Amino acid sequence: MTDGEARWRTTTHDWAGSVDAGHLRHIRRNPEEFAPGGVAHLILEVLAYAAEEAESTGRGKAVVTVHPDGSVSVADDGRGTDTRADGHGGFVKKPVMSTKDLRFFDFPGKQWLPDGHPRRGVSVVAGLSDWLVHTNRRHNGSWTQRYERGVPVTALTPIADDGTTGTMVHFSPGAEVGPVRLPDVDGWPYLRVEVVR
Repeated sequence: MTDGEARWRTTTHDWAGSVDAGHLRHIRRNPEEFAPGGVAHLILEVLAYAAEEAESTGRGKAVVTVHPDGSVSVADDGRGTDTRADGHGGFVKKPVMSTKDLRFFDFPGKQWLPDGHPRRGVSVVAGLSDWLVHTNRRHNGSWTQRYERGVPVTALTPIADDGTTGTMVHFSPGAEVGPVRLPDVDGWPYLRVEVVR
């Protein structure tokens, strides 16, 4: 960890490590606990971040798409996932996919999702997906990164800016989660959700 990283304030995730292998194993061993309701719950876990962003700005939009291969993507128009310079010419992103959301994971019931189950964080989506691609667009740069079972298998790969900001989480749910079923997506007052099948 650089001196700059040591000064980064921990809010939702601990910037000290990029992968918590034990955390991901715990999720994979307990899909019924962390994905009650299956894929519908995983979609809500992703939408919860877009809903937070929308509440902070007063409005937001997300698009949930079910793809022909059975994968699901959730794209929003927020600011994108926090990414910071590492002091060595590179960048570090907030480790949202592979570590605990410190606000919710160990505190079931602190926040409830619209399906009536506790929010645990997007790492449950990554851990219970065969693969997940996180695409991030911010004013200071855009990138994509692929995960398999919650573990990054590529580095941050820069992509061309297109003048927008936001995050897209595209994931292929593992067989243990069950078939794709869509949730009721009307649970957030500041976030408008469109579903594309």
